[in-house]
Amino acid sequence: MSHAPLTRPTDAPPIAHDEAPSRREAPFLPAEDLPRHVAIIMDGNRRWARERGLAELDGHAAGVEAIRGLLRHVVRRGVPILSLYAFSRENWARPDDEVAGLFALLEQAIRNETAELRAQGVRVQLLGRLDELPEATRRSIGEAIAATAGGDRLLLNIAFNYAGRTELVDAVRQLVRSGIAPEAIDEQAISGALYTAGLPDPDLVIRTGGEQRLSNFFIWQSAYAEFYSCPVLWPDFGPAAFDAALLEFARRTRRFGR
Repeated sequence: MSHAPLTRPTDAPPIAHDEAPSRREAPFLPAEDLPRHVAIIMDGNRRWARERGLAELDGHAAGVEAIRGLLRHVVRRGVPILSLYAFSRENWARPDDEVAGLFALLEQAIRNETAELRAQGVRVQLLGRLDELPEATRRSIGEAIAATAGGDRLLLNIAFNYAGRTELVDAVRQLVRSGIAPEAIDEQAISGALYTAGLPDPDLVIRTGGEQRLSNFFIWQSAYAEFYSCPVLWPDFGPAAFDAALLEFARRTRRFGR
């Protein structure tokens, strides 16, 4: 039996127009317990595909899909900076078809997701040697960076064609070109010459797939980061797994050598 829409009095108490307080979602963690900067080593795409009898590139495509859902969740949680290790310079050693496929996936993801990123308030930044990438990839990345420049809810760093040691080499070269005196080179000067200049170091580094190493990722910036390894392969890493990492981070006591 259908009913006519209920007409509420205009002066009804506000609670009549709002969700009951007992049903509202409480904050997941206090803001002071959240990391300012989370970095993720996205590992396990190929293993995920092999376990399912799929082509390895299908695993990478599934990994791209995992990023989409995770970004929305990171924005909801209020973490301001997320860095994703998407393609290392060591990955050039993989077969040509796989490398070309990774570039194509990146270009497609950028084209398809830029509007959504803007809507979510996500600003995109690339970390790595952009000049070594194919022209079409560079163009897509540049367009996404320009289109999302106004994002103010999440800074998304995509480490693509990135390696920690290469970053340090590039930083040293930049300092040498600047003409800085040797005695003026200190940790602050080096940090200011890195790809991440101006950003806080990661508080939490997550590695999926169960491995226990940094794999040449943020080797300078992660000096005092909390490291969290989980067995979940990257395509299956979602909001619940991310929340588990945040809870573990909140339980730890960070002393910074003190």
